Amino acid sequence: MNPHDPVALGLSLPVWSVAPFVGLLLCIALFPLFAPGFWGRHFGKVSFLFGLPVGLYFLVNAPRELLHTALDYISFLVLLSSLFTISGGILLRGTMRGTPAVNCAVLAAGAVLSNLLGTTGAAMLLIRPLLRANAYRRRPAHVVVFFIFLVANIGGSLTPIGDPPLFLGYLKGVPFFWPLRHLWPLWLAACGLVIGVFYLVDRRAYAFEELMGAGAAASPANAVDTDRRIRFGIEGKINLFLLAAVIGAVFLPTPFRETAMAAAAVVSVWATPAKVREENEFTYHPIEEVAILFAGIFATMIPALLILKARGGELGVTAPAHFFWVSGGLSSFLDNAPTYLTFFSLAQGLGGGHLVAGVSKPVLAAISAGAVFMGANSYIGNAPNFMVKAIAEEAGVRMPSFFGYMAWSCGILLPIFALLTLVFF
Repeated sequence: MNPHDPVALGLSLPVWSVAPFVGLLLCIALFPLFAPGFWGRHFGKVSFLFGLPVGLYFLVNAPRELLHTALDYISFLVLLSSLFTISGGILLRGTMRGTPAVNCAVLAAGAVLSNLLGTTGAAMLLIRPLLRANAYRRRPAHVVVFFIFLVANIGGSLTPIGDPPLFLGYLKGVPFFWPLRHLWPLWLAACGLVIGVFYLVDRRAYAFEELMGAGAAASPANAVDTDRRIRFGIEGKINLFLLAAVIGAVFLPTPFRETAMAAAAVVSVWATPAKVREENEFTYHPIEEVAILFAGIFATMIPALLILKARGGELGVTAPAHFFWVSGGLSSFLDNAPTYLTFFSLAQGLGGGHLVAGVSKPVLAAISAGAVFMGANSYIGNAPNFMVKAIAEEAGVRMPSFFGYMAWSCGILLPIFALLTLVFF
């Protein structure tokens, strides 16, 4: 085994080496459901116990691979932490009642913003106003679920800024505006279908709550006072410039990228009035939970990614539809950025006509859409998913369990993805 050759390393790893990754996923899925008290107190220890043996193995046998993963994790955490901290200093004021039409408008706006601020930036900016708008409703969890579907994932498929896989494609030679020019019909169809289904679901839920008198039953602190409307306004405006600085820093090389992002977060904490974060009900708990759990996830998924890189060609993936579903299916649970790169490299070996960075246009579109869209299939499919869940739960929303969320995604997204496959691939 050559510890410096990822392919040789992947070929040497047995399939059972992914057991810690599977075990950690099962813990994330089952403990909050069956032992929430234990999980709330000890989830960090569970993440550590699964990640430690994998980390020690690679420290001894392939330290370069472990170092590469550690650096990726640091970049991942710095980006998320800076966006989380800065967006928490932006307070969007205004009377907004979470009716089905208003919620659809927020989802549509978020889908557009995801391409300008990234899925994480747009999600962190809009989730709190959306939660406040729906605070009077008894069961707003489905609103957050669809928000994750659209704003935290599907929406960000038109620019390299939108989602990490597309940025890696840009670094590999895909023109900056290629996704916008070639994926917009697919993006429009996916967003339209998801918003259409959401409207039907939310209209039914809203009508039921009106029938049951949910609005009257809502606590006065959370209900929207229609007699005292608040004009739209923004406080903490300096954070808008800091948010733009973080997005611009994405194009810098390491370590300048991480340094600029961290500096922007520090300036945000220093310059934002404390009352703005208080009104936003901002705490660092969600990002702490994400940092701890994803440390274990990043460590335990090393074998899975190496095996995929070494043996991806054995999957028999050749057609655009194959690339869409296989890259998307794996991106539902693995980091979608290296998964995208793996299938991007595999597609370069297929050749064909109308190549972009060595990949045929239909296949590149399929890989791009699969990696971005299907990050919505689970809570760990994309970075902001788990963070949005944590923020919603901190605000008092009873979110679905890991498998409960997947019941939503399988029941709604998979039929939509199947229809998109028939039409576009």
